[in-house]
Amino acid sequence: MKSAILGKKVGMTSIYDENGVAVPVTVIEAGPCHVVSIRTPERDGYSAVQLGFESIRSNKVNKPMAGQFKKANVEPVRYLKEFRNLENNYELGSEITVNEFSVGDKVKVSGTSKGRGFQGVVKRHHFGGVGMQTHGQSDRQRHPGSIGSSSYPSRVFKGLRMAGRMGGKKITVRNIQIFDILPERNIILLKGSVPGPKNTLLEIVKV
Repeated sequence: MKSAILGKKVGMTSIYDENGVAVPVTVIEAGPCHVVSIRTPERDGYSAVQLGFESIRSNKVNKPMAGQFKKANVEPVRYLKEFRNLENNYELGSEITVNEFSVGDKVKVSGTSKGRGFQGVVKRHHFGGVGMQTHGQSDRQRHPGSIGSSSYPSRVFKGLRMAGRMGGKKITVRNIQIFDILPERNIILLKGSVPGPKNTLLEIVKV
């Protein structure tokens, strides 16, 4: 059954499995989330469930949002995300916890990757560099080299790999296995790594 939840990345650690093998896991504080709004084809033109995560003070939201939270009978939250094609029949104001997931489930995790700022081609695209440091090019080791195409077409093609801003984009990783669940602490342990630094908002969807 397809389920979804919002969470924050706490960090990474290693846990030993039943065979004594150290397994790298990502610790995620997931939920509890509340259903803030339900989109319907008759009213909105599509079906979706809007979840809210991380409570905040009431004076942090404007009046339209405060009315939406009051209608759902939930506390104001910092993050709102919509999920489509969920198979559960959620009701307005219902709570979603990590208990909807099980150990061994495969999930899809989406988050914003670490922002690296403006980077060159060696770090951004893994270029190997120009090469030798003689014959007049002692300062060109990490440069991209020629980017043109002779006299024809006498321009630089769109999409050419060059220096630029790196990271800070939405990344989705699929088929991540749930290693363990700690429901009393709202913690999900995912096998391996997920996008983003600590405290990154993550969307977790059961596949």
